[in-house]
Amino acid sequence: MSWMGQQTRPPAIFLMGPTAAGKTALALALHEQLPVEIVSVDASQVYRGMDIGTAKPSLQEQARAVHRLIDIRDPTQAYSAAEFCTDALREMADISAAGRIPMLVGGTMFYFRALEDGLSQLPSADPEVRERLAAQAALVGWPALHEQLRQHDPASAGRINPHDAQRIQRALEVLELTGRPLAELLTGPRPTFPYRPVRLAICPAERSELHRRIGERFYNMLRRGFIAEVEALHRRPDLSPVLPSMRTVGYRQAWEYLSGNVNYQDMAERGIIATRQLAKRQLTWLRSAREVTWFDCSGSGCERAVAGHLARSLSRQGI
Repeated sequence: MSWMGQQTRPPAIFLMGPTAAGKTALALALHEQLPVEIVSVDASQVYRGMDIGTAKPSLQEQARAVHRLIDIRDPTQAYSAAEFCTDALREMADISAAGRIPMLVGGTMFYFRALEDGLSQLPSADPEVRERLAAQAALVGWPALHEQLRQHDPASAGRINPHDAQRIQRALEVLELTGRPLAELLTGPRPTFPYRPVRLAICPAERSELHRRIGERFYNMLRRGFIAEVEALHRRPDLSPVLPSMRTVGYRQAWEYLSGNVNYQDMAERGIIATRQLAKRQLTWLRSAREVTWFDCSGSGCERAVAGHLARSLSRQGI
């Protein structure tokens, strides 16, 4: 059956949650119970050679279910929210046309928002401008460029963390290319999302449990060879710590360790702290999102509860 041939919008499932909540395992279980296909919503898993530190699905997990939009970029390349929207909508259309349901799984919350709410028509990335901004940041630091952004586009600066290199770079790039603040351009008309989303979020009920999972996963990554993975990237002459890929949580701290700036224990502690901060930002975004159904993933009944909720939701939509 082809959803794209119907008058109503086809369904789409958003499976969201903070890092270390268990989204991949749940998505695989749901794939085996429901007519869903997985589309990754992760700004780091798009990069080839960045597997352990991004918690990318293993080859065995990918054999159980195809994960679309992973391993589609080299770490030297940027990947924007606009590119994600184009890629995701293409994959979703392909899934829907085959009579299946796209299930978007990940923790890059801005991508979910961009996909559903749309993006204004913004200029394409300009490698020359980006290279110049990256070089400037290498000299003065991203917080200094964030302050520069605040002077010209205070609305965007207020929404962007002073250490968020990728978003600071993009906002300054848009400002230079258009002469207009990014915040102003984002208020323009946007296209209608062509799907009916069912929004789910999983997270442990207790913050201490999420913190325990984050610490456990980081040390497990180290045991599985995370430093060797980053060492291979570190040896590449075309990669530097200012690139968006290398600013990824965990990779940034491991790069500092390999550069001799911190010792091993400090690297691990900083990586765990940075991951906790990422999870906090993800949860802040999720709590402000509309019509999200939450599930406590700390118990054994999470998979059954989510599968039951989805079955009922899809049934109400006539599926």
